[in-house]
Amino acid sequence: MIDPKLRVLIPAQRIQERIREMGEQISRDYPTGDLQFICILKGACFFLTDLARAMKRDVFVDFMGISTYGGRKTSSGAVRVTKDLDISLEGVDVLVVEDIVDSGITLSYLMRILEQRKPRSLRVAALLDKPERRQRPVPVTYVGFQIPDQFVVGFGLDYAERYRNLDDICVLEAESAASA
Repeated sequence: MIDPKLRVLIPAQRIQERIREMGEQISRDYPTGDLQFICILKGACFFLTDLARAMKRDVFVDFMGISTYGGRKTSSGAVRVTKDLDISLEGVDVLVVEDIVDSGITLSYLMRILEQRKPRSLRVAALLDKPERRQRPVPVTYVGFQIPDQFVVGFGLDYAERYRNLDDICVLEAESAASA
C-alpha cells in the first residue's frame, strides 16, 4: 500500500518499459569496445541494475558517491565526493548513470572531474530530468523521463533516506515533506 502522502507520477511498469528502450538504444550506440557504467550512489543503483540487465552487450560497473542534498529537499550547492572510482577511465567509453538531473550542479562538477581522467567518450544516462530546475548546463544523452518541478521519491530516489524502495516514482507532497 502506498503512503497517502505520495502520488504516483510514473508507474513501475512504464519505468521498466522505458529502461528496456534505453538499454536497446545504448547497446546500438556502443556496439563494440569496453563500456564503463559509473553509478552515482545511492539513488542510481536501482536504475543501474535494471539498465545493465537491459543491455544487449557486456558492460563494466563502478560506483561513485557524491553528496549535495543531505536530508534536505534542495541541493546545498556544496558538492563533495564521498566514494571515488576503483578503476582508471583513460581511453574508455564512459556512461555516467544518474537517477535524476535537477539543478545540474552535482553533474557539472562530476563531469569536470571525470573529463580530467581522459575517457575516450563521456556521456550521461539519467532516469529523470527536470530541465526547468537547471542552474548549470549539462549534457544528458539518454533520458528516461522529463518531469515537472516536483519533489519525487521512489525507484532509488529518497527523502532523508526514506522511500527508495518504492517501485513507482511518486511525488512527495509539500506539506508531508515538512513533517517527514
